[in-house]
Order: sequence, then structure tokens, then C-alpha cells
Amino acid sequence: MKGNIARTIAAVAAGSLLAVASGGMAAASPAGGHGSSATQAVAAQVLQMRDDLTKVAYAGDVAKTQSALNTMSPVLADLAAGKRYTIQAETQARAVDSQDRADESSRLIADPTATPRQLPPLPLPALPDLPGPLKVVSDLLKTLLVAVTGLVSGLLGGLPVPGLPVPGLPVPVPIPVPAH
Repeated sequence: MKGNIARTIAAVAAGSLLAVASGGMAAASPAGGHGSSATQAVAAQVLQMRDDLTKVAYAGDVAKTQSALNTMSPVLADLAAGKRYTIQAETQARAVDSQDRADESSRLIADPTATPRQLPPLPLPALPDLPGPLKVVSDLLKTLLVAVTGLVSGLLGGLPVPGLPVPGLPVPVPIPVPAH
């Protein structure tokens, strides 16, 4: 029940975001790209994929994280190639960076003994580390989430992007004090 309510709220929020984006972007034509319904649709798709990846990664589910990365990768590849969508050069560079991080994360999750590639540094977001078996790719996935958020922001022409659905930090359990 809570899942259905959350999905409904997310759908309404995404619809509202697209409605606002379409009003501002349809007439806009920034240098190096333009807003279109296809660009807005892919922005909503990437935003949903980012949220799905965040949820499964922070749940510690390796298989679903791998699946989310595999779903995201072709969309990021389309954006990085710059052939299917007309986007600004800076946004296309974010797509390339996001694709690199998604591919590297996927590779390391599939083979945790593999040697990680050195990727260009991005600022590490103030997000909690990933749990359990995903700890090995925690920093890589956190920077991927930041890169994808920047990509969505670029696709939406600077409109506000909803925050990451990161679970709250665990609440410390009070230590019982023995009675004297």
C-alpha cells in the first residue's frame, strides 16, 4: 500500500516537473541544444532510473543494482553519443561521464576482484556509504548519482531536480543504563 502511494506521488511529481519543464523549455533554445519533448521525456526517464538505482543500491541489493545499471547504460550511451537527442555540449559531457561511471560500476559489481579504472574525479556527495556487498563501489556509485543528477539538470534546462531518495541515516539505538 505504501509502495503504491509512493509511486503515485512520484508519478504526480514527475508529471508536474515535466509540465513546468515543457512550459519553460519549449520556447527556449540555449546555445548548443534545444528543449524538446523527447529531451524532456528522456530527462524524466533518467530521473526515474536514478531514483530506482538509489533505492536498490541503498537497500544493499546487488542483483537489482546490477539490473538498474544495465537499464540505465543504453540511455546514457544515447545521450553521450549526441545523435538521438539534441542537447547542450556540457550536458552531453555529463552523459559521457555518467555512462563511464555506470559502466565501471557494473563491471566491478559483476567482478569485485577486477581492478578499477581511474576515472576523472568528481566531488564526492555528502551521501551515506552503501551497505554490505556494495561498499566496494560506494564512492563510484555516489559520484554516478551526482553525475546523473547533473545530467538531468542539464536536460531540464536548469529547472530544479528532485533530491535523491536516499534513506535516512540509521538512528542510534540508546544504550540502556543499568539501574543502581
